[in-house]
Amino acid sequence: MSVRIILSFFALLLFSAGPVAAQEPDSKEKAAVATEEDGKYFDADGNPTFKIENGTVDWYTFSGYRRYHSDCHVCHGPDGVGSSYAPALATSLKTMDYGTFISIVAEGRKNVGGGKESVMPAFGDNKNVYCYMDDLYVYLRARAVGDMPRGRPPKKEDKPEAAKEQEASCMGG
Repeated sequence: MSVRIILSFFALLLFSAGPVAAQEPDSKEKAAVATEEDGKYFDADGNPTFKIENGTVDWYTFSGYRRYHSDCHVCHGPDGVGSSYAPALATSLKTMDYGTFISIVAEGRKNVGGGKESVMPAFGDNKNVYCYMDDLYVYLRARAVGDMPRGRPPKKEDKPEAAKEQEASCMGG
């Protein structure tokens, strides 16, 4: 079974409760850490979130920074600030929920309007992206709510064992 099918199934399950509109999170409240499991942080709704304390970012936020600048910045600009042909994700994530983010990254998106077409390619088959979607999400959420300044985080938590195991499992190593 292809990864794209699995991700599409996940998105379908996530949205099967009815129509979903992009909900505007209450920025900082929605991003606040409610629980932690094996070094990964979650908000009150169970979505992955970031933890930044005394200038030190959690591993997943740091990983998101690295992955973003490896695969996403070419179109969306450094630090999620956008470009002339792709939106500022640091702005988009102010109103985009987790499920919508996962769906768009996995399946892509095409917008046509005003005589202009913009296409976000699907990354559901790219292990360097889909194995780290939560990391990308938490990094961009931290940027969106203003808790993560531009640039490389100066300090990070150590990589949790759970992150090593998940990475090896997803990447096939």
